[in-house]
Amino acid sequence: MAEKAKIAVFISGTGTNMAALLYASRLPGSAFEIVLVASNKANAEGLKLAELEGISTFVHSHKGHSRESHDLAMEKAVRKANADYIVLAGYMRILSDEFVTRWLGRLINIHPSLLPKYKGLETHARAIDAGDSHGGASVHLVVPELDAGEVLAQVEVQIAPNDTPDALAERVKIAEHQLYPRAVSDYVSRGNDPAHLFERVRTLALALPETHERESHGSPGFRVGSEKTGKYFAYFSDRHHGSEHIALLVKTSGMDELMDLVEAQPEAYYKPAFYGASGWVGVILNRVDIDWDSVSEWLTRSWRSVAPARLTKLQDAADMF
Repeated sequence: MAEKAKIAVFISGTGTNMAALLYASRLPGSAFEIVLVASNKANAEGLKLAELEGISTFVHSHKGHSRESHDLAMEKAVRKANADYIVLAGYMRILSDEFVTRWLGRLINIHPSLLPKYKGLETHARAIDAGDSHGGASVHLVVPELDAGEVLAQVEVQIAPNDTPDALAERVKIAEHQLYPRAVSDYVSRGNDPAHLFERVRTLALALPETHERESHGSPGFRVGSEKTGKYFAYFSDRHHGSEHIALLVKTSGMDELMDLVEAQPEAYYKPAFYGASGWVGVILNRVDIDWDSVSEWLTRSWRSVAPARLTKLQDAADMF
């Protein structure tokens, strides 16, 4: 069974979504555990519940501090708790762009509307005024632009005739408590899901010119060139040949580079059985801090190493624009 992801929850008030996350984390099958509840307000009610339930807490008032310095203090506590992800649950502070950028892909929020509708505040009143049939909630990744990150999950809530924003808000809150734990668990576990990882690799590999997919020795492989004479530039390995890793196998310049990578970054690279003897490196995919831009660069580099010259020249020309 995969190790549970460690999350820190930021709150500013009652922490009802934090409570929903906490109790869901203790049910069988949950993919996460809460290791820290942090707040910008010492009197946040949610802190009392966290302490009662034996969860570590941290408080740092935002008053008298710049946004950046406050974020750094909160982040220090998160890193001390060894959290892999930060989940916002009624945290009423806009985070600095620098902080958000450092945690891209590992920072999650819940918003009380069906995004992309009604970013920002007064979401329920705006939905009612627009004559919408449904309000709802969205779980999304946090990016520097407000409420603009990838939507991970949504739930709809029917708007009643003559509804009020307060009445709708109460029903949406109940729906949030069901949605948030499931969405967080699904998201933090997909880094260990071979099907999810393979689809991401497959999309990147087949986006390169004149590539196609073909299985080799029980592993999905990707080739460049014709079906008859194409050459392999990547393989997807789901713990094949006794490995504990889900990985992308790509070509290095040779054994020296391969061994340097494995020695310097054993958490990111390994020497794969069978392929390693030919200078192929395993890029470990099932880890929290996977950098998909780096994966894309490895695929492109490996593709270039075996692609016909006419293709690499075309790619070079395209890269100039």
